[in-house]
Amino acid sequence: MPAFDPSAGQIFVANDYVAAKNAPLTEVKNPADLSVVGRIAQCAPAALDEVLKKAVVAQKAWAALDGKSRAGALHRLADAMEAATAGPAAELMTREMGKPFTESAGELMNVAPIFRYFAELAREDGGFVAAPTSPGSLQYARWYPYGVTGHIVPYNFPIILMAFTVAASLAAGNAVVIKPAPATSLSTLAFMENFKVLPAGLVACVTGGIDTAQALIADARIGAVAFTGSVEAGREVAAACGRLLKPCVIEAGGSDPMIVMDSTDPDIAAAAAVTGAFHLSGQICTSTERIFVHEKVHDAFVASMIAKTRALRIGNGLKNVEIGPLVSEAARAKVMRLVDQAVVQGAKIACGGRVPPDHNTGWFYEPTILTDVMPEMDLMQAEMFGPVAPIIRIRDFEEAIALANQSKFGLGAAIFTAKLDEAMAAIDRLEAGMVWVNNVLGDNDALPFGGWKLSGLGRALSRLGLNAFRQSKMVMMDPKAELQSWWYPYDAAFYQERGGRWE
Repeated sequence: MPAFDPSAGQIFVANDYVAAKNAPLTEVKNPADLSVVGRIAQCAPAALDEVLKKAVVAQKAWAALDGKSRAGALHRLADAMEAATAGPAAELMTREMGKPFTESAGELMNVAPIFRYFAELAREDGGFVAAPTSPGSLQYARWYPYGVTGHIVPYNFPIILMAFTVAASLAAGNAVVIKPAPATSLSTLAFMENFKVLPAGLVACVTGGIDTAQALIADARIGAVAFTGSVEAGREVAAACGRLLKPCVIEAGGSDPMIVMDSTDPDIAAAAAVTGAFHLSGQICTSTERIFVHEKVHDAFVASMIAKTRALRIGNGLKNVEIGPLVSEAARAKVMRLVDQAVVQGAKIACGGRVPPDHNTGWFYEPTILTDVMPEMDLMQAEMFGPVAPIIRIRDFEEAIALANQSKFGLGAAIFTAKLDEAMAAIDRLEAGMVWVNNVLGDNDALPFGGWKLSGLGRALSRLGLNAFRQSKMVMMDPKAELQSWWYPYDAAFYQERGGRWE
């Protein structure tokens, strides 16, 4: 079998790397220095046919396996992933989209546990038995796979966000076809090497842009779709699936608030805010994008956050840095536009707010803190997706909650407080699918990941994430065939019981 070649325009099909037929190739450039990393194929919709034919065949055998055997296969897959955390996928990820290498390797280190979690869920069907509606009848529900599922993955966490839904789908008995983001297709393809421990055809990876994604969604052989990306694209995916009555899981980003109350240590809260706002240069769906700080600790918090931010190192992700480039020129231009608008509207730049003078090549932007921010400013209503932390001074808890909820997004939210009553009230009242108290950015394979409002539909991870990729079947099994009183034709007793007349 040929090895993966980043320059060859390959796709992953039937446990093999093959050149995509009749597909134009597009260069992938390193956002840190604009060097060419490799080339990816822009697969035409017709190229999906052979991929899906093989997936359909492989899925039937996979679904027929007993739960113990399927779990064992997924554990072997996790073993392969654990052995490859420092492999080529990590370096390619850094070179493709700028993520610091320590974070690329860290992402790969967190993938195997997801597959192990869902491997164990594969051993229990999770159906249930209901009290029968007739004597002696066995009445229950069971779960069944959809067949083949499509997974459209973003660039910021190309491997772990793929694992969120692919692990669940495989555990449910499906085959999967992955369409990675163009910016991180090479690292995703390199990671496909691990899936060779599974039956050939069960996992495929095709590259391309919007046309490829649309064709995948529209194909009748795709039983369900998982998508992570922007709200605009998420709406299009949901609408396409809706027209086809096709189940989908949509994670569409957010603009997460952080509340800092006067009872907390402002220095600790500032450290959390630096991580929440600037991790991966702010290119995380659960990034801290709106910070509301109590007036009593506001100045201390801002001073501490500025000091910690200025200590961050900026540069090529292959070096020892915390802040790499943004993924593209367009991504940086959006961030710069929103910051410039905020300044025009009255915000003040406390630090950052510029292209680093010693990083003129590539798409770098300094981690930026804005003060004197007002809720109506444009950057408070948008998903920033960049290293910018806007701070608003608040008077009390009620104002903080009201402003935090003043958003069309509802993915995550955080509060820092030493008061239990504030923490409990925030948990109940924050309009978000995930809430962190005295922490940021965490997740748990056994808990559902997803948002409210425009932040998405459905959930990944946990048993809810597993159920997203399987469909229920109600079963009513009587021990023997007997005439039922409600069957046609009705007799006199049936009519009389219901107040009818027998004529």
